[in-house]
Amino acid sequence: MRFSHSPLIARVCRAKKQTDVSLKLKKVDQVSYKTTYVNKVTAQKEWVIVDAENQVLGRLASKVAKLLRGKYKPSFTPFEDCGDNVIIINAEKVVLTGNKLTDKLYTRHTGYPGGQRHTSPAAVLKVHPERVIEHAVRGMLPKNRLGRAVLKNLHLYAGTEHKHEAQQPKVIDLNSLN
Repeated sequence: MRFSHSPLIARVCRAKKQTDVSLKLKKVDQVSYKTTYVNKVTAQKEWVIVDAENQVLGRLASKVAKLLRGKYKPSFTPFEDCGDNVIIINAEKVVLTGNKLTDKLYTRHTGYPGGQRHTSPAAVLKVHPERVIEHAVRGMLPKNRLGRAVLKNLHLYAGTEHKHEAQQPKVIDLNSLN
């Protein structure tokens, strides 16, 4: 009898005078290779504080977006909100490199004909310093209902005071994250 599987199995079967190759193949336990996913109940969400003082805006926003999505966790699930709740303090002390403070423009539309409005980050920082970081982080999150849900876990404050002391947040140094 000819074996079409592999020469090694054929030799073993011939040596033991057995012609049934299927007796020699072992079954793999399929349960041990199952991927586990995190859901809303099993997600271990933490509260963290990030100090934005002297942080470059884009680098700060990309690391905060990763924290919000939960990409630093080994149990990351791409279709669930499994990230941490992030509190950003000192939002008015964020740094923009180069001439972006004056040359960059945020564009919005009022909804009326000819209603396109442009604003520089310098003008936004004077009135609402949190919105500069929020705009940058929102651009780095998914553009769907998951992204909108994840953005609700971001809490921005211009000064050092915040109202989330009851959650006992831990302070994170962004420079130590990858």
